[in-house]
Amino acid sequence: MESRTETGELKRAALARVAPWARSVIVCAVNYNTAQPYSIQSEDPTRGWISRYAWSQEDYHDAVMRRLRQLEDRIGNELVVADSGCSSPSAASSPSGAKARVSGPHGGTAEAVPFHRSSTELSSVETRSDHYPPATIHFFRSYVDTGPLIERVYAKYAGIGWIGKNTCTINQKLGSWLFLGVILTSLELTADLPAPDRCGTCTRCLDACPTHAFVAPGQLDARLCISYLTIEKRGEIPEELRPGMGRHVFGCDICQDVCPWNRKAPVTKAPQFHPREGLVNPAVEWLAEMQENEFRSTFRESPIHRRKLSGLRRNAVIAMGNSGDTRFVATLMRLSEDPDPVVAEAARWAVSRLKADERDPVKLKTGN
Repeated sequence: MESRTETGELKRAALARVAPWARSVIVCAVNYNTAQPYSIQSEDPTRGWISRYAWSQEDYHDAVMRRLRQLEDRIGNELVVADSGCSSPSAASSPSGAKARVSGPHGGTAEAVPFHRSSTELSSVETRSDHYPPATIHFFRSYVDTGPLIERVYAKYAGIGWIGKNTCTINQKLGSWLFLGVILTSLELTADLPAPDRCGTCTRCLDACPTHAFVAPGQLDARLCISYLTIEKRGEIPEELRPGMGRHVFGCDICQDVCPWNRKAPVTKAPQFHPREGLVNPAVEWLAEMQENEFRSTFRESPIHRRKLSGLRRNAVIAMGNSGDTRFVATLMRLSEDPDPVVAEAARWAVSRLKADERDPVKLKTGN
């Protein structure tokens, strides 16, 4: 997010700084909601919570990127190479990481609109044929949560959804369980209409956050966010934030779980976004004692694999400390001598917290 250009400017502040050839951004949304209960519907403190998007059979980066490539190919089929007067795409000076397509005087080119008009599963696209000059070279570059741009801002202006008070993209019909992908292109496309904000006076997402990460509607202090703490934060987590983490071991869905627009969110038809066995409300003790071989086999091709085992075990140990279940003390005492110093420190904290709960169960309360 802090990546800068050679002149010190933030790349994410302006698209022209990283892709001066881009004239349009095609924004795509994929529904990943499943039929499993929400995090706020489980009351078993011995079970952890893995964010909904991370249950999947396949890493969403790969699954969405594959769809973007299919869309690129579909648009590319409309960029017909003329029989004469056209140079080969390989002869063009292609921007780094971008694909080149050539259209000729006898062929048409596609004008694509955001996918939410026709298919949330990226299975179809509306097109319109326009005539282009001879030998027109077009470039494409796709991103899934890895590019130097803020996808949700483009999603808003593409009409996919508004940016809610919880900073998530919300679609009136689909809710907020959406993966976003973008295709930068040199094609001149007609922009869609921005999505209107329909949050109204509702503040449920702001009020539900256990760590009070929302400093104002639409403003998130990432340093307090459970998703940041459980995924991005390395090393020890500040003790004052641990109780609010509750049973979360990877990510957090609370601000989406309480959102009224997700009450009737449809379930995805894509099988790769349905949960792997054992990842919905997993046993925290299992995760805390997991070894490297099991971690690799369990989370292969999963976004959790990117976080590494140490962080997952640390989070599980903190969840055990927040559980109020003193049956975990024996395991935690053993983990307090773990070779991983971060896990060992978290285990010592968890033991002291459980013992404090045992002395006075009302004194300390776990977060959701």
